Amino acid sequence: MKKVIVFVDANNWYHNVKKIFQPGLVDIKKVAEFLCKVKNYELIQIRWYASIPSIKDGETNYYKHMSFLKHLEKKGIKVIKRKLQMLSNKETINKRRGIIDGLDLCKHCKPIIESVFLDLSDIKRKEKGIDVWIAVDMIKKSIIDKECNVCILISGDADFVPSLDIVKNKSIEVLTASVPFGYSSELRRKFPYFILRKETLQKCFADYKDKK
Repeated sequence: MKKVIVFVDANNWYHNVKKIFQPGLVDIKKVAEFLCKVKNYELIQIRWYASIPSIKDGETNYYKHMSFLKHLEKKGIKVIKRKLQMLSNKETINKRRGIIDGLDLCKHCKPIIESVFLDLSDIKRKEKGIDVWIAVDMIKKSIIDKECNVCILISGDADFVPSLDIVKNKSIEVLTASVPFGYSSELRRKFPYFILRKETLQKCFADYKDKK
């Protein structure tokens, strides 16, 4: 049975799911388990990547968010947090290079990753570092550390296409999953995908009981 790590782009997930349901109703662990059951995969780990709002922007939202992340950790989900920041292009390059330099990459992988993630052509002013962190982790966990032979990305963001291409070209299986809203056509055209429709999400509610 193939071993899977599920990588969740929490910001993308939240903004797309809320067009259907209140995101907090959906248990991401159940979503990951559902996808693995459908594909007959062994779930190794769920990694949740999220930006953290500043406490200065409102204590209520900040503590509510942190409480939710602690709840995920208690369920065995690995939570990776990054503070929301506004960076210049120069600061963004330095931040991304710092992330890459902090990884133990071989001389063959490092130039490939640098060529993908130091490109400024599509950098947003509100740089969270989340997309880079997910992309680098997918490459590191599957190709370098060989912890899994399947990467499931829960996101509809086309920014992940370059990193998924690297993973796929190394004979690592790739699957993307998202709700219909905001699901990049490029992602669906280039990689195997699974659309998480309303009926599926309802079965993944935290309080859902399967009637048999």
